[in-house]
Amino acid sequence: MSNVATSTSTSNRWIIAIAAFAMQLALGAVYAWSTMLPAVIKVYGTSRPVANANFSIILAVLGITAGFGGYLNSRFGPRVIATVAGILYGIGTILSSFAAPNPIILYITDGLIAGVGLGLGYIVAIAMLLKWFPDRRGFIAGLAVAGFGGGAAITAPIAAALIGSVANLPVATLTNNLHNAFLFLGIAYLVIVVISAQFFRTAPDGYAPAGWTPSVKSQETRATRDYTLKEALSSPRWYVLWFILALNVTAGAALISVASPLATAFTNTAAVAAATLVTTLSIFNGIGRLFWGWLSDAIGRPFTFLSLFVIQIFAFAVTPFIHSFALLFIPVAIIGLCYGGGFGTMPAFATDFFGAKNSGVIYGTMLTAWSAGGIVGPLLITSFGTTTAPDYATPLYIIAVMLVVSCALPFYTRILIKRYRVAEVSTAS
Repeated sequence: MSNVATSTSTSNRWIIAIAAFAMQLALGAVYAWSTMLPAVIKVYGTSRPVANANFSIILAVLGITAGFGGYLNSRFGPRVIATVAGILYGIGTILSSFAAPNPIILYITDGLIAGVGLGLGYIVAIAMLLKWFPDRRGFIAGLAVAGFGGGAAITAPIAAALIGSVANLPVATLTNNLHNAFLFLGIAYLVIVVISAQFFRTAPDGYAPAGWTPSVKSQETRATRDYTLKEALSSPRWYVLWFILALNVTAGAALISVASPLATAFTNTAAVAAATLVTTLSIFNGIGRLFWGWLSDAIGRPFTFLSLFVIQIFAFAVTPFIHSFALLFIPVAIIGLCYGGGFGTMPAFATDFFGAKNSGVIYGTMLTAWSAGGIVGPLLITSFGTTTAPDYATPLYIIAVMLVVSCALPFYTRILIKRYRVAEVSTAS
Protein backbone atom coordinates (compact mmCIF):
# COMPACT_ATOMS: atom_id res chain seq x y z
CA MET A 1 0.00 0.00 0.00
CA SER A 2 1.47 3.36 -0.95
CA ASN A 3 1.87 5.87 1.82
CA VAL A 4 0.49 9.22 0.69
CA ALA A 5 -0.28 10.58 4.15
CA THR A 6 0.87 13.95 5.40
CA SER A 7 0.56 15.45 8.87
CA THR A 8 -2.16 17.74 7.53
CA SER A 9 -4.24 14.93 6.08
CA THR A 10 -3.79 12.85 9.23
CA SER A 11 -5.04 15.77 11.34
CA ASN A 12 -7.94 16.58 9.04
CA ARG A 13 -9.26 13.02 9.08
CA TRP A 14 -10.27 13.48 12.73
CA ILE A 15 -12.24 16.60 11.82
CA ILE A 16 -14.04 14.56 9.20
CA ALA A 17 -14.70 11.83 11.78
CA ILE A 18 -16.21 14.35 14.23
CA ALA A 19 -18.48 15.77 11.51
CA ALA A 20 -19.59 12.24 10.58
CA PHE A 21 -20.36 11.49 14.22
CA ALA A 22 -22.50 14.64 14.51
CA MET A 23 -24.41 13.71 11.36
CA GLN A 24 -25.03 10.21 12.68
CA LEU A 25 -26.47 11.61 15.91
CA ALA A 26 -29.23 13.25 13.86
CA LEU A 27 -29.77 10.19 11.68
CA GLY A 28 -29.90 7.88 14.71
CA ALA A 29 -32.88 9.75 16.12
CA VAL A 30 -34.94 7.20 14.20
CA TYR A 31 -34.37 4.85 17.16
CA ALA A 32 -36.57 7.07 19.31
CA TRP A 33 -39.55 5.72 17.37
CA SER A 34 -40.98 3.68 20.24
CA THR A 35 -41.35 6.92 22.24
CA MET A 36 -43.69 8.23 19.53
CA LEU A 37 -45.45 4.91 18.88
CA PRO A 38 -48.22 5.20 21.55
CA ALA A 39 -49.11 8.69 20.29
CA VAL A 40 -49.21 7.50 16.69
CA ILE A 41 -51.54 4.64 17.64
CA LYS A 42 -53.96 7.00 19.39
CA VAL A 43 -53.83 9.89 16.89
CA TYR A 44 -54.13 7.65 13.84
CA GLY A 45 -56.73 5.42 15.51
CA THR A 46 -54.96 2.28 14.35
CA SER A 47 -53.54 -0.96 15.70
CA ARG A 48 -50.05 -1.43 17.06
CA PRO A 49 -48.80 -3.54 14.08
CA VAL A 50 -50.10 -0.97 11.57
CA ALA A 51 -48.46 1.92 13.43
CA ASN A 52 -45.22 0.03 14.03
CA ALA A 53 -45.05 -0.87 10.33
CA ASN A 54 -43.69 2.64 9.79
CA PHE A 55 -40.55 1.72 11.72
CA SER A 56 -40.14 -1.45 9.64
CA ILE A 57 -40.54 0.58 6.45
CA ILE A 58 -37.90 3.07 7.57
CA LEU A 59 -35.37 0.31 8.26
CA ALA A 60 -36.27 -1.53 5.05
CA VAL A 61 -35.85 1.59 2.91
CA LEU A 62 -32.67 2.49 4.76
CA GLY A 63 -31.10 -0.90 4.04
CA ILE A 64 -32.11 -0.94 0.38
CA THR A 65 -30.97 2.65 -0.18
CA ALA A 66 -27.56 2.04 1.38
CA GLY A 67 -26.71 -0.34 -1.48
CA PHE A 68 -26.95 2.20 -4.27
CA GLY A 69 -25.88 4.92 -1.83
CA GLY A 70 -22.44 3.31 -1.75
CA TYR A 71 -22.28 3.50 -5.55
CA LEU A 72 -23.44 7.14 -5.61
CA ASN A 73 -20.87 7.99 -2.95
CA SER A 74 -18.02 6.60 -5.07
CA ARG A 75 -19.27 8.52 -8.11
CA PHE A 76 -20.27 11.92 -6.71
CA GLY A 77 -18.35 12.05 -3.43
CA PRO A 78 -19.45 12.00 0.21
CA ARG A 79 -20.17 15.73 0.54
CA VAL A 80 -22.76 15.79 -2.23
CA ILE A 81 -24.52 12.58 -1.23
CA ALA A 82 -24.55 13.46 2.49
CA THR A 83 -26.07 16.86 1.66
CA VAL A 84 -28.82 15.20 -0.37
CA ALA A 85 -29.33 12.77 2.52
CA GLY A 86 -29.86 15.61 4.97
CA ILE A 87 -32.39 17.32 2.72
CA LEU A 88 -34.43 14.15 2.18
CA TYR A 89 -34.29 13.11 5.83
CA GLY A 90 -35.27 16.53 7.12
CA ILE A 91 -37.98 17.23 4.55
CA GLY A 92 -39.46 13.74 4.94
CA THR A 93 -39.74 14.16 8.71
CA ILE A 94 -41.23 17.65 8.34
CA LEU A 95 -43.83 16.42 5.86
CA SER A 96 -44.78 13.57 8.20
CA SER A 97 -46.03 16.18 10.67
CA PHE A 98 -48.98 16.67 8.29
CA ALA A 99 -49.68 12.96 7.74
CA ALA A 100 -52.26 12.31 10.50
CA PRO A 101 -54.62 10.53 10.50
CA ASN A 102 -53.60 8.64 7.32
CA PRO A 103 -50.92 5.99 8.00
CA ILE A 104 -50.22 5.63 4.26
CA ILE A 105 -49.06 9.26 4.13
CA LEU A 106 -46.87 8.58 7.18
CA TYR A 107 -45.35 5.57 5.41
CA ILE A 108 -44.53 7.73 2.37
CA THR A 109 -43.11 10.75 4.20
CA ASP A 110 -41.42 9.34 7.29
CA GLY A 111 -40.93 5.82 5.99
CA LEU A 112 -39.97 6.34 2.34
CA ILE A 113 -38.63 9.88 1.89
CA ALA A 114 -36.88 10.18 5.25
CA GLY A 115 -35.80 6.51 4.99
CA VAL A 116 -33.98 7.19 1.71
CA GLY A 117 -32.16 10.08 3.37
CA LEU A 118 -31.20 7.82 6.25
CA GLY A 119 -29.78 5.15 3.95
CA LEU A 120 -27.72 7.61 1.93
CA GLY A 121 -26.30 9.37 4.97
CA TYR A 122 -25.54 6.21 6.91
CA ILE A 123 -23.45 4.48 4.25
CA VAL A 124 -21.57 7.65 3.26
CA ALA A 125 -20.06 8.06 6.73
CA ILE A 126 -18.93 4.44 6.94
CA ALA A 127 -17.49 4.18 3.42
CA MET A 128 -15.65 7.49 3.79
CA LEU A 129 -14.10 6.81 7.20
CA LEU A 130 -12.98 3.24 6.45
CA LYS A 131 -10.73 4.68 3.73
CA TRP A 132 -9.42 7.45 5.99
CA PHE A 133 -8.61 4.99 8.82
CA PRO A 134 -7.09 1.76 7.44
CA ASP A 135 -5.13 1.54 10.70
CA ARG A 136 -8.25 1.49 12.93
CA ARG A 137 -10.97 -0.22 10.95
CA GLY A 138 -12.94 -1.65 13.83
CA PHE A 139 -12.66 1.45 15.99
CA ILE A 140 -13.55 3.95 13.26
CA ALA A 141 -16.44 1.82 11.98
CA GLY A 142 -17.71 1.80 15.56
CA LEU A 143 -17.27 5.55 15.88
CA ALA A 144 -18.92 6.15 12.51
CA VAL A 145 -22.11 4.47 13.67
CA ALA A 146 -21.89 5.20 17.42
CA GLY A 147 -23.63 8.50 16.83
CA PHE A 148 -26.39 6.67 15.00
CA GLY A 149 -26.89 4.35 17.93
CA GLY A 150 -26.82 7.17 20.46
CA GLY A 151 -29.01 9.65 18.60
CA ALA A 152 -32.18 8.51 20.32
CA ALA A 153 -30.63 9.27 23.72
CA ILE A 154 -31.03 12.94 22.83
CA THR A 155 -34.21 12.66 20.80
CA ALA A 156 -36.30 10.37 23.04
CA PRO A 157 -36.70 12.77 25.98
CA ILE A 158 -37.28 15.70 23.61
CA ALA A 159 -39.95 13.79 21.71
CA ALA A 160 -41.57 12.62 24.96
CA ALA A 161 -41.69 16.20 26.25
CA LEU A 162 -43.16 17.53 23.00
CA ILE A 163 -45.85 14.82 22.87
CA GLY A 164 -46.83 14.78 26.54
CA SER A 165 -48.96 12.21 28.34
CA VAL A 166 -50.63 10.01 25.73
CA ALA A 167 -53.11 8.49 28.17
CA ASN A 168 -54.32 11.77 29.63
CA LEU A 169 -54.45 14.08 26.62
CA PRO A 170 -57.48 14.37 24.29
CA VAL A 171 -56.89 13.32 20.69
CA ALA A 172 -57.04 16.90 19.36
CA THR A 173 -54.28 18.09 21.72
CA LEU A 174 -52.21 14.97 21.15
CA THR A 175 -52.52 15.44 17.38
CA ASN A 176 -51.14 18.96 17.65
CA ASN A 177 -48.31 17.81 19.91
CA LEU A 178 -47.35 15.00 17.55
CA HIS A 179 -47.40 17.46 14.65
CA ASN A 180 -45.00 19.76 16.51
CA ALA A 181 -42.70 16.89 17.44
CA PHE A 182 -42.25 15.79 13.82
CA LEU A 183 -41.96 19.38 12.59
CA PHE A 184 -39.35 20.61 15.09
CA LEU A 185 -37.29 17.44 14.89
CA GLY A 186 -37.35 17.50 11.08
CA ILE A 187 -35.99 21.04 11.00
CA ALA A 188 -33.22 20.06 13.41
CA TYR A 189 -32.31 17.01 11.30
CA LEU A 190 -32.14 19.09 8.13
CA VAL A 191 -29.81 21.69 9.63
CA ILE A 192 -27.46 19.31 11.45
CA VAL A 193 -26.94 16.83 8.61
CA VAL A 194 -26.48 19.42 5.85
CA ILE A 195 -23.95 21.41 7.89
CA SER A 196 -22.01 18.27 8.88
CA ALA A 197 -21.86 17.15 5.25
CA GLN A 198 -19.86 20.22 4.25
CA PHE A 199 -16.81 18.86 6.13
CA PHE A 200 -16.78 15.57 4.20
CA ARG A 201 -14.21 14.66 1.55
CA THR A 202 -12.79 11.53 -0.04
CA ALA A 203 -9.52 10.01 1.13
CA PRO A 204 -6.70 9.87 -1.47
CA ASP A 205 -6.31 6.55 -3.25
CA GLY A 206 -4.14 4.20 -1.23
CA TYR A 207 -4.18 6.49 1.78
CA ALA A 208 -2.28 5.34 4.86
CA PRO A 209 -1.23 7.35 7.95
CA ALA A 210 2.42 8.33 8.10
CA GLY A 211 4.59 5.59 9.58
CA TRP A 212 1.83 2.96 9.75
CA THR A 213 2.20 -0.59 8.46
CA PRO A 214 -0.38 -3.40 8.97
CA SER A 215 0.38 -5.86 11.76
CA VAL A 216 1.11 -9.50 10.98
CA LYS A 217 -2.22 -10.54 12.56
CA SER A 218 -4.24 -8.09 10.47
CA GLN A 219 -2.46 -9.18 7.29
CA GLU A 220 -3.47 -12.78 8.00
CA THR A 221 -7.18 -11.92 8.14
CA ARG A 222 -7.45 -9.20 5.48
CA ALA A 223 -8.04 -9.75 1.79
CA THR A 224 -4.91 -9.39 -0.32
CA ARG A 225 -6.83 -7.54 -3.03
CA ASP A 226 -9.95 -5.45 -3.51
CA TYR A 227 -13.05 -7.32 -4.66
CA THR A 228 -15.76 -5.89 -6.89
CA LEU A 229 -19.41 -6.12 -5.85
CA LYS A 230 -19.97 -8.86 -8.42
CA GLU A 231 -17.09 -10.90 -7.01
CA ALA A 232 -18.30 -10.38 -3.45
CA LEU A 233 -21.81 -11.52 -4.31
CA SER A 234 -20.33 -14.65 -5.89
CA SER A 235 -18.66 -15.58 -2.61
CA PRO A 236 -20.30 -17.54 0.24
CA ARG A 237 -18.56 -15.15 2.63
CA TRP A 238 -20.87 -12.29 1.69
CA TYR A 239 -23.99 -14.33 2.44
CA VAL A 240 -22.68 -15.62 5.76
CA LEU A 241 -21.98 -12.04 6.86
CA TRP A 242 -25.41 -11.01 5.58
CA PHE A 243 -27.16 -13.60 7.75
CA ILE A 244 -25.06 -12.73 10.81
CA LEU A 245 -26.05 -9.08 10.50
CA ALA A 246 -29.70 -9.86 9.71
CA LEU A 247 -30.09 -12.09 12.77
CA ASN A 248 -28.47 -9.55 15.07
CA VAL A 249 -30.69 -6.80 13.67
CA THR A 250 -33.84 -8.92 14.02
CA ALA A 251 -33.18 -9.37 17.74
CA GLY A 252 -32.30 -5.76 18.49
CA ALA A 253 -34.89 -4.10 16.25
CA ALA A 254 -37.62 -6.16 17.87
CA LEU A 255 -36.87 -4.71 21.29
CA ILE A 256 -36.13 -1.19 20.05
CA SER A 257 -39.46 -0.96 18.24
CA VAL A 258 -41.47 -1.62 21.43
CA ALA A 259 -39.10 -0.64 24.24
CA SER A 260 -41.40 1.96 25.76
CA PRO A 261 -44.71 0.01 25.63
CA LEU A 262 -42.89 -3.20 26.65
CA ALA A 263 -41.68 -1.46 29.80
CA THR A 264 -45.24 -0.35 30.52
CA ALA A 265 -46.60 -3.87 29.95
CA PHE A 266 -44.00 -5.64 32.11
CA THR A 267 -43.67 -3.12 34.94
CA ASN A 268 -46.82 -0.94 34.77
CA THR A 269 -44.63 2.13 34.28
CA ALA A 270 -46.11 5.32 32.81
CA ALA A 271 -45.21 6.03 29.19
CA VAL A 272 -43.29 9.21 30.01
CA ALA A 273 -41.11 7.34 32.52
CA ALA A 274 -40.75 4.40 30.12
CA ALA A 275 -39.13 6.80 27.65
CA THR A 276 -36.06 6.74 29.90
CA LEU A 277 -35.67 3.09 28.93
CA VAL A 278 -35.50 4.17 25.27
CA THR A 279 -32.81 6.66 26.22
CA THR A 280 -30.84 3.95 28.02
CA LEU A 281 -31.22 1.60 25.07
CA SER A 282 -29.95 4.32 22.76
CA ILE A 283 -26.96 5.16 24.93
CA PHE A 284 -25.82 1.54 25.10
CA ASN A 285 -26.58 1.08 21.42
CA GLY A 286 -24.09 3.87 20.74
CA ILE A 287 -21.53 2.64 23.28
CA GLY A 288 -21.76 -0.87 21.88
CA ARG A 289 -20.90 0.29 18.38
CA LEU A 290 -17.71 1.92 19.56
CA PHE A 291 -16.77 -0.67 22.20
CA TRP A 292 -17.29 -3.82 20.13
CA GLY A 293 -15.78 -2.24 17.02
CA TRP A 294 -12.66 -1.39 19.03
CA LEU A 295 -12.59 -4.81 20.72
CA SER A 296 -12.94 -6.60 17.37
CA ASP A 297 -9.57 -5.15 16.33
CA ALA A 298 -8.04 -7.07 19.23
CA ILE A 299 -10.01 -10.35 19.44
CA GLY A 300 -11.11 -10.72 15.82
CA ARG A 301 -14.50 -10.25 14.15
CA PRO A 302 -15.73 -13.92 14.34
CA PHE A 303 -15.23 -14.18 18.11
CA THR A 304 -16.82 -10.75 18.55
CA PHE A 305 -20.05 -11.87 16.88
CA LEU A 306 -20.07 -15.16 18.76
CA SER A 307 -19.85 -13.17 21.99
CA LEU A 308 -22.69 -10.89 20.88
CA PHE A 309 -25.00 -13.83 20.21
CA VAL A 310 -24.21 -15.72 23.43
CA ILE A 311 -24.72 -12.65 25.63
CA GLN A 312 -28.05 -11.83 24.00
CA ILE A 313 -29.38 -15.37 24.46
CA PHE A 314 -29.41 -14.87 28.21
CA ALA A 315 -30.63 -11.26 28.02
CA PHE A 316 -33.70 -12.11 25.93
CA ALA A 317 -34.47 -15.25 27.93
CA VAL A 318 -34.60 -13.47 31.31
CA THR A 319 -36.41 -10.28 30.24
CA PRO A 320 -39.97 -11.74 30.51
CA PHE A 321 -39.33 -12.62 34.16
CA ILE A 322 -38.51 -9.04 35.15
CA HIS A 323 -41.31 -6.92 36.60
CA SER A 324 -39.21 -4.25 38.25
CA PHE A 325 -38.65 -1.17 36.11
CA ALA A 326 -35.20 -0.63 37.64
CA LEU A 327 -34.09 -4.21 36.93
CA LEU A 328 -35.43 -4.05 33.37
CA PHE A 329 -32.64 -1.61 32.53
CA ILE A 330 -30.07 -4.41 32.84
CA PRO A 331 -31.13 -6.72 29.96
CA VAL A 332 -32.23 -3.73 27.86
CA ALA A 333 -28.79 -2.13 28.22
CA ILE A 334 -27.11 -5.44 27.35
CA ILE A 335 -29.26 -5.94 24.26
CA GLY A 336 -28.64 -2.36 23.16
CA LEU A 337 -24.89 -2.88 23.64
CA CYS A 338 -24.93 -6.02 21.48
CA TYR A 339 -27.26 -4.60 18.83
CA GLY A 340 -24.93 -1.66 18.37
CA GLY A 341 -21.93 -3.97 18.43
CA GLY A 342 -23.13 -5.70 15.29
CA PHE A 343 -23.17 -2.44 13.36
CA GLY A 344 -19.86 -1.36 14.84
CA THR A 345 -18.11 -4.59 13.83
CA MET A 346 -19.64 -5.64 10.51
CA PRO A 347 -18.26 -2.81 8.30
CA ALA A 348 -14.71 -3.75 9.30
CA PHE A 349 -15.56 -7.46 8.92
CA ALA A 350 -16.75 -6.92 5.35
CA THR A 351 -13.74 -4.72 4.56
CA ASP A 352 -11.39 -7.39 5.92
CA PHE A 353 -12.98 -9.92 3.58
CA PHE A 354 -13.33 -7.80 0.44
CA GLY A 355 -10.94 -4.83 0.70
CA ALA A 356 -11.53 -1.12 1.26
CA LYS A 357 -11.77 0.17 -2.31
CA ASN A 358 -15.36 -0.96 -2.92
CA SER A 359 -16.39 -1.24 0.72
CA GLY A 360 -19.17 1.36 0.36
CA VAL A 361 -20.93 -0.59 -2.39
CA ILE A 362 -20.29 -4.04 -0.91
CA TYR A 363 -21.27 -3.22 2.66
CA GLY A 364 -24.05 -0.93 1.46
CA THR A 365 -25.59 -3.87 -0.39
CA MET A 366 -25.10 -6.01 2.70
CA LEU A 367 -27.25 -3.57 4.64
CA THR A 368 -30.29 -5.14 3.01
CA ALA A 369 -29.84 -7.43 6.01
CA TRP A 370 -30.83 -4.40 8.09
CA SER A 371 -33.97 -4.15 6.00
CA ALA A 372 -34.78 -7.81 6.54
CA GLY A 373 -34.15 -7.70 10.27
CA GLY A 374 -35.94 -4.37 10.57
CA ILE A 375 -39.07 -5.94 9.08
CA VAL A 376 -38.99 -9.33 10.80
CA GLY A 377 -38.07 -8.15 14.31
CA PRO A 378 -40.81 -5.53 14.84
CA LEU A 379 -43.43 -7.73 13.17
CA LEU A 380 -42.46 -10.71 15.30
CA ILE A 381 -42.65 -8.90 18.62
CA THR A 382 -46.05 -7.31 17.87
CA SER A 383 -47.68 -10.47 16.46
CA PHE A 384 -48.68 -12.02 19.78
CA GLY A 385 -51.50 -10.98 22.07
CA THR A 386 -53.90 -8.13 21.32
CA THR A 387 -53.67 -4.35 21.03
CA THR A 388 -54.89 -3.91 24.59
CA ALA A 389 -53.03 -6.92 26.00
CA PRO A 390 -49.85 -7.49 23.97
CA ASP A 391 -47.82 -10.64 24.59
CA TYR A 392 -44.14 -9.72 24.46
CA ALA A 393 -42.86 -12.74 26.38
CA THR A 394 -43.43 -15.36 23.66
CA PRO A 395 -41.48 -13.53 20.91
CA LEU A 396 -38.64 -12.84 23.36
CA TYR A 397 -38.28 -16.59 23.93
CA ILE A 398 -38.39 -17.21 20.17
CA ILE A 399 -35.60 -14.68 19.63
CA ALA A 400 -33.47 -16.35 22.33
CA VAL A 401 -33.78 -19.71 20.54
CA MET A 402 -32.98 -18.04 17.20
CA LEU A 403 -29.76 -16.66 18.67
CA VAL A 404 -28.74 -20.11 19.91
CA VAL A 405 -28.88 -21.39 16.34
CA SER A 406 -27.09 -18.28 15.08
CA CYS A 407 -23.95 -19.11 17.07
CA ALA A 408 -22.87 -21.54 14.33
CA LEU A 409 -22.30 -18.74 11.81
CA PRO A 410 -19.31 -17.00 13.47
CA PHE A 411 -17.58 -20.39 13.71
CA TYR A 412 -18.13 -20.90 10.00
CA THR A 413 -16.54 -17.55 9.14
CA ARG A 414 -13.26 -18.73 10.70
CA ILE A 415 -13.25 -21.65 8.29
CA LEU A 416 -13.95 -19.31 5.37
CA ILE A 417 -11.14 -16.93 6.40
CA LYS A 418 -8.57 -19.73 6.23
CA ARG A 419 -9.99 -21.18 3.00
CA TYR A 420 -10.03 -17.92 1.07
CA ARG A 421 -6.70 -16.76 2.47
CA VAL A 422 -5.04 -19.88 1.05
CA ALA A 423 -6.79 -19.36 -2.30
CA GLU A 424 -5.75 -15.68 -2.50
CA VAL A 425 -2.11 -16.45 -1.67
CA SER A 426 -2.08 -19.28 -4.21
CA THR A 427 -3.54 -17.05 -6.93
CA ALA A 428 -1.10 -14.23 -6.14
CA SER A 429 1.91 -16.57 -6.39
